[in-house]
Amino acid sequence: MDHAAVLALFERDLREGARPDGPGARIERVGAVVRRTAPAHGWNGVVGSALEASTADAVIAEQTAYFSGLGREFEWKLYGHDLPADLGRRLVAAGFVPGPEETLMVGDVAELTLDTEPPEGVRVVAVTDRAGVDLLADVHEKAFGADASRLRRQLLERLTHDPGTVVAVVALAGDEPVSAARMELVPGTRFAGLWGGGTVRDWRGRGIYRALVAHRGRIAVDRGYRYLQVDASGRSRPILERLGFAALTTTTLYVYRPVR
Repeated sequence: MDHAAVLALFERDLREGARPDGPGARIERVGAVVRRTAPAHGWNGVVGSALEASTADAVIAEQTAYFSGLGREFEWKLYGHDLPADLGRRLVAAGFVPGPEETLMVGDVAELTLDTEPPEGVRVVAVTDRAGVDLLADVHEKAFGADASRLRRQLLERLTHDPGTVVAVVALAGDEPVSAARMELVPGTRFAGLWGGGTVRDWRGRGIYRALVAHRGRIAVDRGYRYLQVDASGRSRPILERLGFAALTTTTLYVYRPVR
């Protein structure tokens, strides 16, 4: 895989050419910024930017004013190759709080190991309704220790109104949900994004996460997608590398919460 070429394609298709993906979502291109606005329970933020050092602070101020005017918390998704090179420092100075740095990893499906199955006694089931969403959200809360109320609403809306753009699965050991993940399919591009893969603590280290990556990868192949992309944590990166994914750059979410 030509890493530079694939990163350029990622930029063109998923950042510069971002598309609205969910009820009420809207993509706006304002000067050098591509931003996504959505209802308060959705994801609001800056998807991409091409800033000059001389005007970056002013552009940041414009975006904070815009989202603050909507009363919305929002995120600025910063990639390691974004300019200016000190954009992260500028965001912090403007009141943003950075999350953990992750690694953008991409795999060409023709080069990935996608024949992995879950361990004995564990089966993978599709999430298609409210009951399935509740199972997935419960796993998310246990695996990540984070509230999943927004995820519940967002995923149920996608499955109801635009089911062809999202795939969600839960791994069950008997009747116990032990792992879950989703995949977002971007029409008109060659990329499918893997998101939210998490396993409850007592079931980690048994290959379930790896199996869910492979399961979603096979679905992406069947639907004609060429690349899988993941924002990988330090825990998942080694697993993805063994499956054939390559690290292209880093990514960090900077969160801005308006003063109320």
